Amino acid sequence: MDIKAQSVYQEFQSMAGLGKVGLGENLTNLQENPSSSNFAEMLGKAIDTVNTMQLESRDKTMAFEMGDKSLSLADVMVAKEKSSIAFEATIQVRNKVLEAYKQIMNMPV
Repeated sequence: MDIKAQSVYQEFQSMAGLGKVGLGENLTNLQENPSSSNFAEMLGKAIDTVNTMQLESRDKTMAFEMGDKSLSLADVMVAKEKSSIAFEATIQVRNKVLEAYKQIMNMPV
């Protein structure tokens, strides 16, 4: 079974939309799973952290290229490697989530 990223994204969007049903209504029959919101927050913070690291790396690279004497080449390279490793880790987490999603979708009901 070949899963396309766009279809997974649409599936997640539809699930997110289902979670927002009835925000202004009485939700006595629906119970929110606290671990799901914690996971979503944790994932969002992790992505924000990776983005911040990449922006910092880009800024240091540009400053070094412009001749900023306060930055050494080692500082720039360390920042670039940190952002690269963080990005690779994020990609690996995404791959594991997609693999788990595939396995769940292939389970007989």
